[in-house]
Formats: sequence, structure tokens, C-alpha cells
Amino acid sequence: MFKGSVYKRCACRTPVTSEDGEPLLGSDGRPKTKEIGADCPQLSKRDHGTWYYYVELPNGPGGKRRRARKGGFLTKKKAEDEAQAIWDQAQGGIDVLSDETVEQFLRRWIEKKVNLKRSTRKGYQDHIDRVFVPHLGHLKMRDLRTRHIQEMFEQIWRDNETHAANRATAAAAEAEVDAAHTAWKAAARPRPLELRQRWNDAKQALRDERRKPRHITGPGAQLKMKNELSSALDYAVLTEKLISENWTKHVVLPKYTPPKPFIWTRERVARWRETGEKPGPVMVWTPEQTGEFLDGVAEHRLYPMFHLMIFRGPRRGESAGLPWAETDLQTGVVHITEQLVSFSYDVWEDTPKSDSGARTILLDAQSRELLLFWRRRQQAERVEWEEKHQKEPKKYGPYVDSGRVFTWEDGRPYHPEYLSQVFARLVEKLGLPPVRLHDLRHCAATLSLAAGVHMKTIQSLLGHSSYQLTADTYTSVLPQMEQAAADAPLALVPRKGQESPAAPSPVPTEAVA
Repeated sequence: MFKGSVYKRCACRTPVTSEDGEPLLGSDGRPKTKEIGADCPQLSKRDHGTWYYYVELPNGPGGKRRRARKGGFLTKKKAEDEAQAIWDQAQGGIDVLSDETVEQFLRRWIEKKVNLKRSTRKGYQDHIDRVFVPHLGHLKMRDLRTRHIQEMFEQIWRDNETHAANRATAAAAEAEVDAAHTAWKAAARPRPLELRQRWNDAKQALRDERRKPRHITGPGAQLKMKNELSSALDYAVLTEKLISENWTKHVVLPKYTPPKPFIWTRERVARWRETGEKPGPVMVWTPEQTGEFLDGVAEHRLYPMFHLMIFRGPRRGESAGLPWAETDLQTGVVHITEQLVSFSYDVWEDTPKSDSGARTILLDAQSRELLLFWRRRQQAERVEWEEKHQKEPKKYGPYVDSGRVFTWEDGRPYHPEYLSQVFARLVEKLGLPPVRLHDLRHCAATLSLAAGVHMKTIQSLLGHSSYQLTADTYTSVLPQMEQAAADAPLALVPRKGQESPAAPSPVPTEAVA
């Protein structure tokens, strides 16, 4: 049992008197009073006062006496149970007297995470500043419980509903702007002033709606937040013994299933053209659509980079940060050893996303020829730019020898987000169903799978951390592969009037997994 005591006390007060029994007066002339506390004669009554406990804890530095006290319990049993729990935690090494808040702990914890990648640290810091501290920061670590974290996520769900409504009203406002503009343009001259006023009012309404928060925190982001908070609380439990339990363990969140790539089939394209809705967040072109894109951008400056991403699958940051020093065009290999990472407007150089991300990619013949062409073009552009700089140094700055493969005419590397924006504009201009620049990696995977490349090789090509991740991601393959897998069993069953079944064409086992 704990070392300490439970006792009952109340908030009743009695006058303060002098040694002569005279009441003492305060500065305001009113009699002074004091709490009777545990000496109140009314405490024998069941409904008078509340129960308290104190627990003798191990001495602090220098032998300083330490006690845990708390009151307000309705029954003696509840006070004893709480005192026992505090005693047990203290015996387990937990500092039950710590007044450190959740905010103080999280900010101290993140500073100790010295091995985090810069982009990961920024993500953690964003969640701490924007989510954890506003909802939980005021609580003392020793008072934190599962219900507090659950309430935080429930507030996120309520915010999501509000933000979704804001999105809908913003979309309606945008439609009204288009309708008002169309009506104004279609009107005969001189155009009625009220039509112009309607257009102006619609634009102002749209600006107002766009000022409202519209960000949706989806199940994936919520799971990430929970995992980050769980990591911090694990540290508090296991390393610092600051709390007794990781309170995220029993938090309930919406089920999250990582999105798998969908192929832009003819039916899905037709539906998208009719409604503007994508079947899923991750979409992949068919070989025909991929060819249409490559043909459409063949004259574009970034064509060699798009070609490389479509057939060999480097990430956006890996392409933007690819150095010539790691590109061997004689043997036709590219070593992925670094990447450019962007967070908002900041861009910095970093190592690959994971240990498996550091890899060597064997170039296909066309990619190798394109990079040879690109290097000659870049060298010519450098000579041309340096001549311009000598003639007009104020207009043309010095050439930047960044050492990157894909650069502007002056040698500066591309901002990764700019590459995504250029790609999106090109896709829209060509009228192709939308995919993200990152989805070109999925194109590389599905094309390789359809060509009979083994899943293990595709895992190495993409730099995935595990075979299972690659296999789980690409269970949806190209229609041609699915049809081959569906037809293969038919050839095994003999039927009357038919010749002996021919051996089916080999189908990669991953296609029917």
C-alpha cells in the first residue's frame, strides 16, 4: 500500500481571533476568516466535505521531502484508489509531481529528434503548432488521457464538415462568376450596367468564400498525426517515465486505406469528361495515353525529364536534384544519391527518401540518347548565356554552375513545385485525363509489369522499402494484363469441337495476385 493518508475536509470558514478571543479585522475593516479544514465538526455528516489524499514520494535532490496531494473525491474509496495509483506510478519511476505541459514536452521532444530529415521535421513542427498545441498544449502531461486526444480528432472531423461546406459554397460562387461573365459577354452593346454589376458582385462573393478555410484533413493525415503523437508519448513513457501509458493506443480514427493506382480506362475517361470527377486520387495512363503525352511534348524543353520519369520512375525531387556527377552515360546508369526537397517556398538538398531510395537505375536506350542530347544542349546554352552576361551583365546574371542535369538556361536547378505546375498545364492543354507528376512513377511500374518485368526488379527501380509495398500498390494493372490473366484458365479446359488446349501465354504471377 501507499505511504500517506486519506482524510476529509471542507471549505467551511471560522473567524480569526486574537489571543484574547477578539476577532481580527482586515484592511477593509471586515473580520478575517480561515478555513476550518479537517477540524470542521460537520465532517461526520456523509454529505459534508470531500476526501483528500497525500502520498509520501521518494525524496528529491538533497533529500528534499516530496508529497503528492489531491482532493475533491466524493468517497474515501476513490481517494484511496487514486492515491494507490499515484504511489504505484511513483514506484515505477514516473515523476507524478511534474507540471510540464503537453506543449512544453512536445517542443522539447522535437528538439531531441536530431536525426529527422528536414522535410519530416517541418511536417512534425506544423502538426505541433497547428493541431497538437491548440488542442492539447494547455494540459499537464500527467493529466493527459485518451479522451483528450479523441476529442481533438473529433474536432478535426467537425472542422472537416465545415470546410467541405465552404468548398461547396466556393464552387457555387465560382459557377456564378462564370455565368455572370458569360451573360455580360453575350449581351448586345452597349451592355447593361446591371450585368456588369452582377459580375462584379459575383467576383467579390467568390473572394469572400475563398477566404474561408477549405482544407480537409483526410484519414491518411489523421493517421499520420496519431502516429507522430504516439511516437512522442512512447518517448515520454519508455525513456523519461513522464507518464504511465501511451494514451494514443485506444484512440479511434476513420479507417485509412492507402490509395492504389487506377488505370484511365475508356469508361473512366468518359465519366471524367462528363462530370469532371476522378475515380481516385492516384491515376495512371494507358500506354496509348502515355504515348499521346510524349508525342505532344516532344518539342518541350523538359521532354527528356518526362521521358526519364515515365520509363525509369525517379521521383520529382530526384529528377530535379539529379547531378551530372552521378550520371554515367557511357555505361547508361544513373545513381540516385540526392534530391531537391521543397516545403512551401523553401528548397533544399537532401538524401533520398529512405535507405532503399538510394539506388542505381539502368537507363533504357532512348533515355540515354535523350540525356546525351540534353547534355550537349546544356553545354551550348552555357556558352550562349555567358556571352550574354559579358555583353549585358545587368540583364543576364552570371551562369550558375549547379551541376544538375535538368536546369534553366542559366544553370539554375528547377524548383520541384514548378515542375509539377508545368506538367499539369501540359496535360490540360493536351486534353488528357489528369494525372499528377508523381503518378508518372506508377506509369513506369505498370508499363514494366506489363512488359513482363518481375515485381522485385520494379521494387528496386522505384526504390520502395519492401517487396510487399510494391506488390500491394500494383494489384491494379493495365487492362491488357488483366485480360491475359482472365483468358489464361480458358485454354486449360478441353471442350467438344475444339482442338486440344494450347498452352496459355505466360502471365506474371503478380498480375493475378
